[in-house]
Amino acid sequence: MWTSDSGPGRAGGSGAGGAARGPGEAAGSLERLDRLREQVSECDRELIEILSRRRGLVREVGKLKARLGFPVTDPRREAAVVRRAAEMARAAGLDEELIRDLIWKIMSASRDQQYEPQGGEESPDNA
Repeated sequence: MWTSDSGPGRAGGSGAGGAARGPGEAAGSLERLDRLREQVSECDRELIEILSRRRGLVREVGKLKARLGFPVTDPRREAAVVRRAAEMARAAGLDEELIRDLIWKIMSASRDQQYEPQGGEESPDNA
């Protein structure tokens, strides 16, 4: 079991950056590490909220497509969405391939849900 001063990523442990120089500095480093981890957790929460909001929007898109008689898939639209995401990733200094893969996965899940029978729950589509 890791203690507050051991383990990967902790001062005194085997994490990158080396050990802090003194007890006060070590405590400050641990507090900083904890604050950073809390911020990462907040980012994760925000990502989930954004994905949930996106799902609601694509459900509306799916309902409108069904009403208009449009097909579930729109390959040109999907390609444009992925291209736009890759451009934004490049501008933000992120891995374009990772973002492409992520967006394709999100759209695939939306598509899969839309193909399911439309019982009590409405089906989403890629947006």
